[in-house]
Amino acid sequence: MTKTNEVMALGAKETIDTTLLRNHAYFLSGEIDDSSIEPVIRWIMYENFMIEEGKILTLYINSSGGGLYDAFALIDVMRRSAYPISTIGIGYVASAAFLIFAAGTKSHRYISENTSILSHQFSGDSSGKYHDMVSAMKENDHVNDRMAVLLNEFTGLPVKTVKSKLLPPSDVWLTPGEAVKLGIADHIF
Repeated sequence: MTKTNEVMALGAKETIDTTLLRNHAYFLSGEIDDSSIEPVIRWIMYENFMIEEGKILTLYINSSGGGLYDAFALIDVMRRSAYPISTIGIGYVASAAFLIFAAGTKSHRYISENTSILSHQFSGDSSGKYHDMVSAMKENDHVNDRMAVLLNEFTGLPVKTVKSKLLPPSDVWLTPGEAVKLGIADHIF
């Protein structure tokens, strides 16, 4: 890419980002970690300071997941937003991104017909000395319980059903239709 093309590409990216923000939209893609989640949290906080009647925030998601603790931070901010947050899943919505997607405002969660959807249990680090592994397993259990309670809240499914259908020991791949049926998404587009 020539220097001129690089400058034009940067200008186009800034124009696109500005247009998205002006329309109350944000695009979350790639690895879920503190560097990808922090701008989303800042965006939601900013939008909540800018009072506008009838505003709906739109969060597009295309991610294979990543850090569950970072996802929890974003979900806490999403749940406290004064404005509804519409989540739109495209491409790949997996793991921590799956939980973020489900946290969107009910009736405002859209999934494309070609999206791959993956849910699974949390599996943190459990290596080291015996007592450290016992402590890590306790935290893993705690995190899996938190995920089940959140998914219960987001889907309306009983916790027992969440654990058996969405958080069993093996990975769970869902079609968009199954995601709607289970209350994770509201609409297929």
